Amino acid sequence: MKKRLTLIFLVLSCFSCQKENETKFLKLGHSLGLSHPVHIAMEFFAKRVREKSGGKLIIEIYPSGQLGGERESLELLQIGSLAMTKVSSAVMENFSPKLQVFGYPYLFRDKEHRYQLYDSELGQELLAEGKQYWLKGLTYFDAGSRSFYTKNTKITRPENLEGLKIRVMESPTAINLVKTLGGSPTPVSWGELYTSLQQGVVDGAENNLPSFYSSRHYEIAKEFSVDEHTSIPDILVISTLIYDSLTTDEQKWLQESAREAAIKQRELWEEAETEALKEITAAGVNITYPNKGLFREKSLVLIEDLKTRDKALYQLVQEIKELN
Repeated sequence: MKKRLTLIFLVLSCFSCQKENETKFLKLGHSLGLSHPVHIAMEFFAKRVREKSGGKLIIEIYPSGQLGGERESLELLQIGSLAMTKVSSAVMENFSPKLQVFGYPYLFRDKEHRYQLYDSELGQELLAEGKQYWLKGLTYFDAGSRSFYTKNTKITRPENLEGLKIRVMESPTAINLVKTLGGSPTPVSWGELYTSLQQGVVDGAENNLPSFYSSRHYEIAKEFSVDEHTSIPDILVISTLIYDSLTTDEQKWLQESAREAAIKQRELWEEAETEALKEITAAGVNITYPNKGLFREKSLVLIEDLKTRDKALYQLVQEIKELN
């Protein structure tokens, strides 16, 4: 791994933030496919940066894991060999512990509640928390709500998860949640999940509808349970080594374009959810709408843990809706 990262560093260090004829190029790498609404939002982001800068600042996007997975991309950001990436807030927990709040089950009352948190002063503070690790969050991209899906086991209550190996992200809160609900949490990288499902390494996973559809996991997993246990956003992250090297105007173009892209992405996400549900139903996936109260009740111990560990943060999240 060290040799690979060293090679990538040598190759990319010359190109992550280069200047040619007064034009700067910033590389943005991520693991999503071209049809994913978050990728489309990042293309919109790049377009707005180009427009605002008059072509002086160009974002070059490398999708589908061309430059590595989420953790590898963050490591490249930390040494300034890659300018930007998109990662799940769950992956960012290791650098910004307070972002764990997004991994707690049934924390938000509705979609508007989480949007208000993203746009609030608290939301911006959470984005900035990773700066001590040379990682700066520019904006949130909504990733809807996550639900369980399996190859052949219908999930109507938490007990159905017992004995099942469920793929999770490398996130302490995700691991604890699946364990609390009775499943066996199994960390697997997103790029390896299709094969892991196919070969029986895991029995199922949990994610949102658009990701389930765009990854083609529906070809293997034919049971999707809309329990919507968590709402974990994606985060557009930039290396502070790169960001701090930019002019005030360049930083402004990035920030403004990121905010505009976040709003655009929310529209794209709603369309993607509708399309994904239609397509996976047509593909023969069984959609189940379980009693969410059963999952909420079983996972209350985790919310109590949050209240104990960081009561102030919990209260701020709950008060966001009233404050806006």
